[in-house]
Amino acid sequence: MQQETKRQKQVAGEIQEVLNGIFQRLGLTMIDGGMVSISSVKMTPDLLESRIYISLFKVKDKKAAMKKLEDRAWEIKRELAQSIKHQVRRIPEMQFYLDETLDQVDKMETLFRKIKEEDQTLHQPEQSDKTGDEEQA
Repeated sequence: MQQETKRQKQVAGEIQEVLNGIFQRLGLTMIDGGMVSISSVKMTPDLLESRIYISLFKVKDKKAAMKKLEDRAWEIKRELAQSIKHQVRRIPEMQFYLDETLDQVDKMETLFRKIKEEDQTLHQPEQSDKTGDEEQA
């Protein structure tokens, strides 16, 4: 995979900042009782496509939330164009992707917690047996 150029990073950062404001203005930061945020933006080398990674926290129906964003993409793009038209030659096409990093982190934390609890449960009887053996000796 090719390394991102400085210009790609600049444009992506600007788009992410502008989109955060747009999402707030359009009321897209809360959907279905959960929070919606833009976790990152990646630009293609030609700056004609932006991949917008959306993080959904405590959103019950993630597919419906992503559809809602897709349905309003034209409105989001129009607002984006107004904000960045002097910084880029062409307004990039937007593609929304679900960023499931938070979900994966949550699942891993739950697994680690479960492993730790099982580990403690397994080691507790051994410790009491050792104490009993020492008292008998």
